[in-house]
Amino acid sequence: MATSDRIPSSEITPPEHYFNRRAVLRYGAAAASVAATGFVYRKLNRPGAEAIETRPLPPPQHEPESTPTPMPTPPKETASASKPPVEKPAQHASSGFTTDERKSTLQQIGNYNNFYEFTTDKEGVAGLAAGFQTRPWTVSVEGLVHRPKVFDIDEILRLFPLEERVYRMRCVEAWSMVIPWNGFPLGKLLEQVQPMGNAKYVAFQTLLDPTRFPGQRFDVLNWPYVEGLRLDEAMHPLTILAAGIYGREIPSQNGAPLRLVVPWKYGFKGIKSIVKIALVAEQPTSTWNAQIPHEYGFYSNVNPNVPHPRWSQATEQRIGEFGRRPTLLFNGYAEQVAHLYKGMDLQKYF
Repeated sequence: MATSDRIPSSEITPPEHYFNRRAVLRYGAAAASVAATGFVYRKLNRPGAEAIETRPLPPPQHEPESTPTPMPTPPKETASASKPPVEKPAQHASSGFTTDERKSTLQQIGNYNNFYEFTTDKEGVAGLAAGFQTRPWTVSVEGLVHRPKVFDIDEILRLFPLEERVYRMRCVEAWSMVIPWNGFPLGKLLEQVQPMGNAKYVAFQTLLDPTRFPGQRFDVLNWPYVEGLRLDEAMHPLTILAAGIYGREIPSQNGAPLRLVVPWKYGFKGIKSIVKIALVAEQPTSTWNAQIPHEYGFYSNVNPNVPHPRWSQATEQRIGEFGRRPTLLFNGYAEQVAHLYKGMDLQKYF
């Protein structure tokens, strides 16, 4: 990282401002993550980088509504002749479902990410996640719904055809990627359970299992990881549950077997390895907002005009590129989502 990009010591929040050991550990992990981003290019290409090997997604178990379109060929290291077709929705520019920006490679996506359930070292996640078992796996959808249900992950993949969504992903640490997800609108799953009229929010929970998630043996965060959205955010067509990347099963380090993707919000809102979804009347707890509320808001919409207390959000480092680029309001999805926040003070509700 260039000297000009380093965080001055005068801007670093003193540890005494935190009230327990967890907060100090979290602060150290976040600061280290920001400092490491400038060195990612060499490290992603080092001989020790993990090869990303995942299985092709299963073919649809029902007649699709339209003729399937084959996925584009993934990076050479993951191309597979047996890759099944994945449905593509209409992807005109104004939909927000796709972008002409260069996609990040599977090597970059799989070898540089945050998943504290494994480790706080974003370049060590892939190795620790190797062999993570995602079968059997169930997702409970409950709370203020008329038809609560526990879904098996394979049942979910049969019920909801996967679509390709090429989204920008912006991390709160000021780095970004462009990821070709395979997923389906979260709203389709919620419609299955019929939300009640008093449901206003959707709460999510990650698997709690320290035997499978070694990072949960340490108190870096309060486990299990939890997140939340307003119901209208959850029902928005851009909000998806992703089960794949590049037409293949999502790698464990990226949130297998099912993760949330909300492209106009910072990446930590995209909770991984989901086991429970609950519709609730009051704003639910979200892990980072609960731990350090003055740094991480509940909404966490990408906003270049609201700096993090310890670094600017005005620019970002696209992984795989040299130099920095301007950060876009709502990560470039303002045309699709700005109306959700009409009349809200985006400085206050950050």
